[in-house]
Amino acid sequence: MIKSVTVQNFILIDNITLEFDKGFNVFTGETGAGKSIIIGAIDAALGAKVSKEVIKTGADRAYIELNIELKPDFDKSIFTENGIEIENNELVISKEITANSARSRINGIQVTLDYIKEIRENLLDIHTQHQNYNYLQQKNHIILLDNFALKPHRDNIETFNKKYNQYIELQNKLEQAQKIVNTTQQQEEFLKFQIQEIESANIEDIDECEKLEKELEILANAEKIKELSYSSYWTLYGDEGNIINALGIVKANISKLSSMDDSITNIEEDFVNTYETLKDIANQLRNYSESKENDTERMDYINERLSLLDKLKRKYGNTLENVLNTYNNLSDELEKIECSQDDIIKYEKEIKELKSELDKLANIISSARKELANVLSEAVTKELEKLEMQKARFKIDIQPCEMNEKGTDRVEFLMSANISEELKPLAKTASGGEISRVMLAIKTIFAQADNTNTVIFDEIDTGISGKASQSVADEIANLAKTHQIILITHQPIIAAKAQAHFYVKKQQTDTTKISVYNLEGENRIKAIALLAAGEINDESVSFAKTLLAV
Repeated sequence: MIKSVTVQNFILIDNITLEFDKGFNVFTGETGAGKSIIIGAIDAALGAKVSKEVIKTGADRAYIELNIELKPDFDKSIFTENGIEIENNELVISKEITANSARSRINGIQVTLDYIKEIRENLLDIHTQHQNYNYLQQKNHIILLDNFALKPHRDNIETFNKKYNQYIELQNKLEQAQKIVNTTQQQEEFLKFQIQEIESANIEDIDECEKLEKELEILANAEKIKELSYSSYWTLYGDEGNIINALGIVKANISKLSSMDDSITNIEEDFVNTYETLKDIANQLRNYSESKENDTERMDYINERLSLLDKLKRKYGNTLENVLNTYNNLSDELEKIECSQDDIIKYEKEIKELKSELDKLANIISSARKELANVLSEAVTKELEKLEMQKARFKIDIQPCEMNEKGTDRVEFLMSANISEELKPLAKTASGGEISRVMLAIKTIFAQADNTNTVIFDEIDTGISGKASQSVADEIANLAKTHQIILITHQPIIAAKAQAHFYVKKQQTDTTKISVYNLEGENRIKAIALLAAGEINDESVSFAKTLLAV
């Protein structure tokens, strides 16, 4: 429900803040006082199109803020999924309008106009002479009908929806499998050829090319490597005057010195380690030199192997890793082709079985809807009779349609306002004065299933009087037990039923200004008296007191 609204510099309003009752709230005032401007401000905050002309003359911006209390069971995921935090079930929706832009925010987070419109349907329903609302939209009729039903029917719909989603998923899988199977034989053979070509190369190491290229470079320089390594060995440990023998003499001398002066023991140890290391290096160089031969067969093998691997890289990826990835992808694709025929048989069987279940459940749901539609059609028609529309007929029409997530029914509210007229879609039949009463009749019946918590009526009493006014007043009071009602009226009988009464007055001095007063006690009695008689006198005051005492 709307807890409060703040309006600043909007058309003729300077700055007002109104706090609403959770039940029935009424606005009264002289014709042209600006009552509809307040409704227009609420409408604008919730996504109605506005222009810069709504900014009050002399101001640089208009600002509207709604403080809304959500129902405890309200699905808040639509907010949390968009980064909007909700605390204490409260929502602050604001709209700032300047000459160049209009910005909407929810709890301080800027949102798009489309997003505001999306959440609006679950927050309130505004009814004016110039707008279509939730109950007029055919797409909502099946939802309203189903929500009115008892739990077993709603459970059937939930089950149907789950099975239908499974059915669609299976159809998508079948379509994909059929596309794969439609691959030509030539394409399948080409896949097998590519797989075999990569497979036959027996690639086990993605770094094989680099290793082979290094080995090939060594083989190509085998003679030079052999010469350099053996020459180094010969110098270290080969001829009589080699370095190792010379160092052996030094080693013996240091050993004698150490026996005479133990302070050089560390020097002796370091030299001995170095001496032994050089001997080991010399032996390694000799063995390395002896191992290097000019292996032309190995060179030929490496060249052929590198040529093969380069060919595969050119065709299937610029690295061996990419070649192996391509191999895995090709294998998966071939496996899909080989498995898809079996999948088609499997999916077709599952789809047939699920379709049979859906058909049976759809028939059960459709029968329940038709039975419920008859009951509700009669109930709404009776409500219309109470609202001085004795010749009106209302029907919830159900026609078969292509299966969708809600079943196989197309539900639409039809109405005839006059006995001579045929039943037609609700939005195309009733006149502006009649449609308010039609909405009231429908809302009264559907109140227990309606998710919308706040309903706003702009002059629902247009074109009615006498007994009809009393009936409308009673119906609104009844609806206010389950919904917050905000209503503009010129009927004292209706205004007297409200829990909160706001009086709108236009003041004109140097500028035009709208003021709004929350009436209580004697002030409210006078306002009701003024509505009843056009003036305040003993008779009208007495009548007002009588209405308020009921």
